[in-house]
Order: sequence, then structure tokens, then C-alpha cells
Amino acid sequence: MINVASNIRKIPIAIPSLSEDEWKAVREPLLSGWLTQGPKVAQFESAFSKLHGVKHSLAVTSCTTGLHLALEAMGVGPGDEVIVPAFTWVATANVVLYCGATPVFCDVDTRTFNIKIDDILSKITERTKAIIPVHLFGLCADIDAIRSIVPSNIKILEDAACAAGASYKGRMAGSLGDMGVFSFHPRKSITTGEGGMVTTNTSELNRLAEIMRNHGAEVSEEMRHNSSKPYLLPDFKMLGFNYRMTDLQAAIGLVQLSKLDSFIQQRQAGAQYYTEKLKDISWLIPQQVSPNITQHAWQAYVCYVDPNKAPMPRNEIMDILQQQGIATRPGTHAVHILTLYKEKYGIHPDDFPGAKSCGENTMALPLHNKMVREDFDYIIQRIKKI
Repeated sequence: MINVASNIRKIPIAIPSLSEDEWKAVREPLLSGWLTQGPKVAQFESAFSKLHGVKHSLAVTSCTTGLHLALEAMGVGPGDEVIVPAFTWVATANVVLYCGATPVFCDVDTRTFNIKIDDILSKITERTKAIIPVHLFGLCADIDAIRSIVPSNIKILEDAACAAGASYKGRMAGSLGDMGVFSFHPRKSITTGEGGMVTTNTSELNRLAEIMRNHGAEVSEEMRHNSSKPYLLPDFKMLGFNYRMTDLQAAIGLVQLSKLDSFIQQRQAGAQYYTEKLKDISWLIPQQVSPNITQHAWQAYVCYVDPNKAPMPRNEIMDILQQQGIATRPGTHAVHILTLYKEKYGIHPDDFPGAKSCGENTMALPLHNKMVREDFDYIIQRIKKI
């Protein structure tokens, strides 16, 4: 979009890619009257499992509730510790608190923005129950390296919020750890509005998560609805939650999932174009992708603004681009600096220098499936003028 008077394009950081297909898809659940979790959710789960090479998928209300559900299924509770990267969206740490457990922060690599392998070992104690490597911005964490360090009794929960369709050494995100959780927020590659998906190849973890997703009921709503004995109510043997996705969301998700491959191809092309055209700007360093990565999902194109080389601080660069109609964002939080965690655990910002630096110096450029070549060229030209 161009403001003709000022010759300024307006380019948002992200726009969900929706069409008439999604609009038509919601007609079926609307007309059937089945709006809550039902047959469309089951279809969405099945299709997601097939695409990501896992035995089980459970659709939930958000990635956050999915992460909470997964930790509960793993038995994480008071007295336990869970290792989380210090540079991630705050939900990765919050869900540990939901379980009454303690998040133990680990630094991140300033080149990949993912968990720093060399820092993990020092964080493991006899109380460590799980680790949550984050596939940040769609780049899978080095899971094999993590497995080589982490004892087998410690569960690996992939925070794959940004990583639908991503893969590592030929294996899909969500199939790499004991469990994985994805997000379908509108800033992600595919969306259901709000929503998430929990994946696992372990039947017992799936069974526990499925029961807890529906208040702890032993029987799902769909099974009870279709029963020949309508007077029977389910038994409740454990505390659960209402984390069910609706069939309206799942109908949209099925259409979005069918477009995921093409969405990622378009994002890959955009990311490569950025990287090629901006390669001579020494102060702007794109996320490093190792040979282990079969496919980066490119939920976002995030760069590190080198404070030693950049002509001005990152925030001033972002201000200039904003004035030119280009929306940018910091990569994400340095969680250990947020007031809740800083005060609760007495953390100093410099305790995790990589995360602190990423929090201060990363910058996401617009990357979504509604962008055209002129948008990319406009952004590139404006950055080169800084």
C-alpha cells in the first residue's frame, strides 16, 4: 500500500494469509450446529500428525495452554525445575510457573537466537524434570546436541510455536522431543485466530494430555454425544482444564494447513532475497542457519543489529523505518529482564549476556505471504539509506 502524497509504503510486520477458502470452510460446522470440539478438530489433528510425522496430535486453545498441558502430562509440579532459554516469548517460562515448578534460565546463541548448548549442562540438577528448547522464529534448535547432554530421565518439550513445517536433519518439528507444541496465532505461518497443537509419539503422554484437555474427563464430549446411553456422565480421576479447540477454528486450520508448504516456500524466497540484497550491510546480521536444518519455517525474518558497527542504536533504526511506513519489532523478550522474573529470582540482566544482547539488538523485518517484490525492495532501499 502506497501513500501517493508522501511516496511512503505501509508495510505491516505480519498479515495472516486468509481467503475465500477459509470463509467457505466454516460453513460446514456453522450449518451442522457442531461448534465446539468435534469432527473437524479430529480431522485437523489427523492431518497435522501426518504432515509432521507424529503418532498423536491434540488441538488446543493456544500454544501457551498446550505447553502447560504438556508439562502437566509429563508430571512437572512443585519442587521440579524446567530449563528454558532466557530469550523467548514470556509464555515459555510462564507455563512452568503454572505447574508450580521453577524455570531455570539458560543463555542463547547470538547467531541462531536458540538455546546455547554449552550453557545447558551447568543448569541441570537432581530437580530438573524437563527442558524446553524453543525453535525460535521457525529455526529448529539443535535437538541431537541437546540429547547428548541431557540425561534420559529429563523430558524434552519442543516449543515449536513458530515452527509449523520446519524440519531438522530430515525430521519434522514436533517429532524431535518427547512432546512438541505449535501456535496458530495470526503472526504465525498458519492461523486459526488463537489456537495450538500438542504433538507426541508417546501414547501415554497423549492419553494424559487428552484427558486433561477436557476437564479431566475419561470420555470426550464427542464420544458422550454419540453414545447410546445419554444419561451417562464421564468419571473424573484427575484435575483437568478446558483447553479444547472449536470446530470453527479447526475448519480454518485444515485449509491453512493445506497451504503451509506454499506459504513456507514464499517465505523462504523472501528471506533469501533479504539476505542477498542486505549482505553488504555489515551491521545487520541475519539468523544463522546450520547445515542441520532441512527446512527453516521463517515465521519471522530476524536480524541482529551489531551495536559495535551499526550507525545508531537499534531502537533509533526502528524509529526511522517506522517513519518510512515499515513496521519492525524486537525479536522477542529477554525474559530474565522482565520485572516478574528479575524480582522473583533475583536475576541480574548480565547473568545471561547472550539473551540480554539479543533482547536489545534483534530486529524483525516484515515477512508474510501478502508481501510483493516492491515491498521487499522498498524496505531494502530504506535500510541501505540508514
